[in-house]
Amino acid sequence: MRKIFLNITLLVAIIALAWVGVFYWNNLRGVRPAIKPPPQDISEIINTTGMPFTLSDGFSISIFAKDLPGVRVMRFDLFGNMWVSQRKEGLITLLEINDGVVANQIPVMKGLQNPHGLAFDPEDPFMLYVAEEDKISRARVYSEDRPRKIIDLPKGGNHVTRTIGFGPDGRLYVSIGSSCNVCIESDDRRAKIFSLDKDGNNFTEFARGLRNAVFFTWNFVDGRMWATEMGRDFLGDDLPPDEINIIEKGKNYGWPICYGKNIHDSDFDKNVYVRNPCQEPFETPSMIDIPAHSAPLGLAFVGKEGWSEEYWYDLFVAYHGSWNRTEPTGYKVVRYKLDSDGVYRGREDFVTGWLTQDGEALGRPVDILVQPAGIMYISDDKAGVIYRVTYQGV
Repeated sequence: MRKIFLNITLLVAIIALAWVGVFYWNNLRGVRPAIKPPPQDISEIINTTGMPFTLSDGFSISIFAKDLPGVRVMRFDLFGNMWVSQRKEGLITLLEINDGVVANQIPVMKGLQNPHGLAFDPEDPFMLYVAEEDKISRARVYSEDRPRKIIDLPKGGNHVTRTIGFGPDGRLYVSIGSSCNVCIESDDRRAKIFSLDKDGNNFTEFARGLRNAVFFTWNFVDGRMWATEMGRDFLGDDLPPDEINIIEKGKNYGWPICYGKNIHDSDFDKNVYVRNPCQEPFETPSMIDIPAHSAPLGLAFVGKEGWSEEYWYDLFVAYHGSWNRTEPTGYKVVRYKLDSDGVYRGREDFVTGWLTQDGEALGRPVDILVQPAGIMYISDDKAGVIYRVTYQGV
């Protein structure tokens, strides 16, 4: 009997190891660039060789700030100083800037719970709002004011980033990702974007069906909200697509049962329907599909001031990079060509070079700030730096 038991145990162990091996081979063998430390200090590489980046013609790149591990969201204040969140470090850091150069780096808020979103009140520009995993707080900068909570948010689960921004209507918006890869949520605040008053009141659902819309912004041409959206994992290398969506009030963007151009996720949803559950007007399709697992994050529109006319109205998107694709993808900044009416005209790589030929990552781009005079800032949470991209003409 004991021998039989040992044989059964051995068989179960072999089957389990085989399953783990197959799962790893199908889903995780491309994880190295996402989790392994950078093979080199990218700030030193740029300073000595100007490499490894390739940019569109007429642009150059340099290190604007370094020694900022986990840097994510960037925001400028009225003095021209930059405030940044460092999620894994639990910090909000102030970069004091003199003549375009970072003179001091001051950790202003410490011990925070996965701080991510930052937003200055347009009507009170010294009031800074900070989104942590579990709450939104606000504090008056350059004062002794301490952060005061205005609202609680759901915490835990797979997605802990909370991004905030003031819309054209003056309300504060917050995105809250799902608690899981794919599931039916028990907390009705998950996988949605909400709006609220500046004091935290009137917390109102704006849009739903958004698995992890980590970043959003508004197109200055027509005032519509655009958001990047990460698709679920474990459907293979090429499914489902990540997305860029135009977010409209009251719309459902499909997750967890639909993705992309209203494709039914029958791998998760086994229900039988009288009508297709993934079709308009019940579900809203993506605006633009992005290659699966690219992990799109920061996005920013280009204005006219100081930028070449060929870039006017375009959208830049940071691809943070895959962790569960057999051949890594992403790790770059992409330009989406749009006309003055917001019609999509195609895309092209704008900055590449974070992913090496050896399959390692020197960094992972996160947030993008487009400024006048042909200037762009890009944060990198893996290398712990902020880049400055400058247009010099062709």
